[in-house]
Amino acid sequence: MDYREYGKENAPIIVFLHGGGVSGWMWDNQVAYFSDYHCIVPNISIGSSENTFSIRGYAEKLIGFLQEKGKGRSITIVGFSLGAQISLEILSIDSALIDKAIINSALVKPMPVTRLLIGPTIKLTSWLSKQKGFARLQAKELYIGKEYFDTYYEETKNMKTKSIIDMLHENLSYSLPSKFCHSKGKILATVGEKEKQIMKESLNRILESNPCTKGVIIPHIGHGFPFAFPQLFNQTVEAWILDRPLPGELKIINE
Repeated sequence: MDYREYGKENAPIIVFLHGGGVSGWMWDNQVAYFSDYHCIVPNISIGSSENTFSIRGYAEKLIGFLQEKGKGRSITIVGFSLGAQISLEILSIDSALIDKAIINSALVKPMPVTRLLIGPTIKLTSWLSKQKGFARLQAKELYIGKEYFDTYYEETKNMKTKSIIDMLHENLSYSLPSKFCHSKGKILATVGEKEKQIMKESLNRILESNPCTKGVIIPHIGHGFPFAFPQLFNQTVEAWILDRPLPGELKIINE
């Protein structure tokens, strides 16, 4: 498994799982802030010509890793978008492994029609991902700042078409596992106020499925809480880990 470690080796663990189209660098602000913890930041391998990426397969791989790495320590998992889906899968497969979870912008309502169009569309438009102007528009949607744009552009430009298709197939086909209701971790699920309706419906589905979950809406943003408001994001994660009240800027939708 490709990953980086930061902070204090024997401290409580925080695992940060990035979204599709980016990699571990998206958590730079977080690992700097949580330097008193043992931060683990995987670079999720989306696939190659020989291997097909799957959310469940990656979750199972990460569970084995964390079972060995986290013996005797609490584990918090923080996932964004694709990483949030992997986090939900981990919580569903091993109900007792994770103590705290922060699930950011997880799509859990499958989009089968859109999924069927992915392959042909990506093959016809793959040249767009290599255009810097188009990449800037995508980066803006994710609130990726100038300091990370070149890194983002190089990574997206070099992604293989098959890898993009694999990732989007998994992302748009993902359903909340039935066993998620058994997860014993304390779970916080978030969505941006300006995100698409299906993302808000996904949040409601998560909340209905597990009574241990609290839901919040992040005002004034779409898909990209960690990038858009890194300070507020860090304060939210810290409050959740330490069982403190959440920041007042957040809109809690269930108690």
